[in-house]
Amino acid sequence: MRFPDLFLQLGLASSKKDARRLIQGGGARVEGEKIEDENALLTMDSFGDKQEITLRAGKKRAGVVELQ
Repeated sequence: MRFPDLFLQLGLASSKKDARRLIQGGGARVEGEKIEDENALLTMDSFGDKQEITLRAGKKRAGVVELQ
């Protein structure tokens, strides 16, 4: 799933355009690493051996994506 869609579903952005702007501005992070490409995908490989991944929008807003 694309990162703008995830940010929208988690309530970290009000629209896909807002999520793209957040990524382009450098405020979006996955597990502490800045998201460089707004078209990048979160895949099963992104989880590695973890069951959850934290997405951050700025310093104070965060959401968790869990494997089921």
